[in-house]
Amino acid sequence: MATTLEKNLALLRTAYETLESGDLDAGVEMLAEDFIANLPGAPDPLHGREIWRLGAQSMLDGFPDLQIDVEDMFGVDDKVAVRVHLHGTHRGAFQGVAATGRPVSFRSIEIYRIEGDRIAEEWVAPDMISLMRQISPTPADR
Repeated sequence: MATTLEKNLALLRTAYETLESGDLDAGVEMLAEDFIANLPGAPDPLHGREIWRLGAQSMLDGFPDLQIDVEDMFGVDDKVAVRVHLHGTHRGAFQGVAATGRPVSFRSIEIYRIEGDRIAEEWVAPDMISLMRQISPTPADR
């Protein structure tokens, strides 16, 4: 019989695989109804599954071949911490930057709170500075 920790780790692994596959409907189903997203730069937590869907869709629109490599994952009680390496190709607009066709590689540190068999809350800290540097126009692009 799997422990709660093993179930929580498996839930997060499945969530990353689901995002990577682009199945956002399945991803939303893994979230609690009252899902909370804590995002860098947001003055307050954001609420609702659609917040997650919008962020995930934005990533997949900008990087349709997004790959997510879980480098570390561990948990205690109802929390799971993850260190991920994301990479893909900038093939669509992202954060107002038109597609460049450039490969990108960046990391994120993420913490999740699990309630039952659903992801109830996330704190994500992607290295957006590194990502934006990789897709920002260079003098040669102007």
